[in-house]
Amino acid sequence: MTLKELLQSVDSEQYSNSLLFQKLIETKPEYGTSRHIQVTEVDGNIIVSGVHVGSLGDILTYSIDVDPNLNVSKTQLLDAILKELSADGFTAPEQEDFWNDFNDLQKAKIIR
Repeated sequence: MTLKELLQSVDSEQYSNSLLFQKLIETKPEYGTSRHIQVTEVDGNIIVSGVHVGSLGDILTYSIDVDPNLNVSKTQLLDAILKELSADGFTAPEQEDFWNDFNDLQKAKIIR
């Protein structure tokens, strides 16, 4: 399952207050890639890696590899991925400014 498929498989009403979720849902997948998002558990915590964002369109095509010993729902999985992507601690306006700047190609060159 890709991140785009996961986003489409959950109840979007649960994420009506998530700016990142809304931005990801609205983004068109781009080039496709062989990268993977890895999800494991360490000391009872869900650990997400491989979510370095080259562009929002690219990350939507990443396959999600969940440790077979980890028993999580799609909602828990998406929550963990969104938390990792959002750099927990940004306010909603800060996130909106960041993603708007990130999607502006001229500014994205400076950010990258």
